[in-house]
Amino acid sequence: MDVEASPREGFTSCLKLQTGYGRRTHYKHETTMTQDQLKQAVARAAIEYIKPKLFSDSIIGVGTGSTANFFIDFLGEIKSQFAGAVASSDASAARLKSLGIDVLDCNSVRELVVYVDGADESNAYLHLIKGGGAALTREKIVRAVSKEFVCIADESKWVDVLGKFPLPVEVIPMARSYVARELVKLGGTPVYRDGVVTDNGNVILDVYNLQIIDPVGLETRINQITGVVTNGLFAAQPADVLLLGTKEGVKTLFPR
Repeated sequence: MDVEASPREGFTSCLKLQTGYGRRTHYKHETTMTQDQLKQAVARAAIEYIKPKLFSDSIIGVGTGSTANFFIDFLGEIKSQFAGAVASSDASAARLKSLGIDVLDCNSVRELVVYVDGADESNAYLHLIKGGGAALTREKIVRAVSKEFVCIADESKWVDVLGKFPLPVEVIPMARSYVARELVKLGGTPVYRDGVVTDNGNVILDVYNLQIIDPVGLETRINQITGVVTNGLFAAQPADVLLLGTKEGVKTLFPR
């Protein structure tokens, strides 16, 4: 999931422009857009990206957050082209159902054709930080079941080194203090996200002051701490493609 950032100006509405360098597709812009309009643009680009992959029996994985909400709304326009969806949160499930899209239990699905969701940070390898909306565990499950993960984000989420956004860690409540002490040993500053309970009944520790040079290694180390359900690094299973909204338009990026 992605969280809200302050509005950015200078973005423009979409006109597709193909380029041959680095397997990127650019959507050239012509008029000024707000950040919400940019999120709508990447959500619309995601619809166009997935449409050729859909069949009448296809099941889609759907994420959580402001950008994912735009995607869900556009998904309602093509609901006759696929069978249903698996949602990464109760909130997304409710939004899908309100549009007449069937929501399935993940246990009843063998494979998802594609999973579309936002992110709080991405690097050039499409390693992500997710979990700003506290849905990271279910997001990881949906990602694991999906053939392809399409991440949608604006350029404020693009970083050279992950860690400016605090890393969410979902924790069994009775282990919160122990896990926090172990996270300090890894160089982070954990802060309890007061008042937040995940859809799984757990709590969130947000870990500040990390410069994540080895995302795969850190993801593994944190997940091995007793009491951790999972953390918000999507590095062992990164995104397969990133639709990134920039001043030049929506770019389709693949891992370096």
